[in-house]
Amino acid sequence: MEKPRLAIIVPCFNEELCVKSTVEQLLNVLNKLVSDEKIKPDSYIYLVDDGSVDKTWKIIEEFHNKNKLIKGLKFVRNFGNQKALLAGLDCVRAIGCDCAVSIDADLQQDEWAIEKFVDEYMKGADIVSGIRNDRKTDSFFKKITALMFYKTMNILGAKIPPNHSDYRLVSKRALDILEQYPEKYLFLRGFFNEVGLKTAYVNFDVKPRMAGESKFNFVSLMGLALNGITSYSVVPLRFVAVLGFCMALFGFLVGVETVIEKIFWHNSPNGWATTIILLCVFGGIQLFCLGLIGEYVGQVYREVKARPRYIKDIELK
Repeated sequence: MEKPRLAIIVPCFNEELCVKSTVEQLLNVLNKLVSDEKIKPDSYIYLVDDGSVDKTWKIIEEFHNKNKLIKGLKFVRNFGNQKALLAGLDCVRAIGCDCAVSIDADLQQDEWAIEKFVDEYMKGADIVSGIRNDRKTDSFFKKITALMFYKTMNILGAKIPPNHSDYRLVSKRALDILEQYPEKYLFLRGFFNEVGLKTAYVNFDVKPRMAGESKFNFVSLMGLALNGITSYSVVPLRFVAVLGFCMALFGFLVGVETVIEKIFWHNSPNGWATTIILLCVFGGIQLFCLGLIGEYVGQVYREVKARPRYIKDIELK
């Protein structure tokens, strides 16, 4: 197989404290891979500024003016990390590449693992997923919620490898298939694990963040999880149907028992406390089910509006 032209995609949001160091380190990676004759000399870095309000874009422009292998895209506003990743994948496909690697701007993910990604690509893998070795850098709360997320997604049918985020390599073939998916809220982790192309895995260590703070908080992670669940599984809707049937069956059996007591033992129904508790419990279950159905309706609503995934402001090629 001919050595590939590699594109490294870096989503950025208010990363002025670390984007300079990130670009320099990724250039070191590219230069080493080029000198080792593993990638073509015209391989490049593509930074996507997701509506930053600090000096992130100014730094990207300065790098581009000095080195045309540093390319970039600026959104008119913040659209979110998944949209920035999608934009990067769309744009490097248009510019031209044989494979693309996406990596976080804080470089907590080991950038030198990219060499292993390329090695797996050369062996024939269309998708190479990065798997972190541990979660030592995460808080206890984030470890627990991450574990719950991966367990839940796998139970619901979206087979996502544990401890895999969006650090991966994808081939031109995978990018061409991605182009056929018009969904506005495409869940990339689910897509690349569902598409069926040959997949390899590379383990890597996670480093402490070099500067600034993570832009992912509990609300954004919860939104990502709900998008993933509603995008790739109808199991929760089936659960609601089964739960509704069980509640109806329970009510029917209680009604039969009450009628039998009235006819044969002349007992009148009593237990107001029990009645109130049951009403609260079943009322809560009904509201939960309505909220779950509402998430799916909301997903359909967002897709039907067919608004653009993102809006470009400036692109540096």
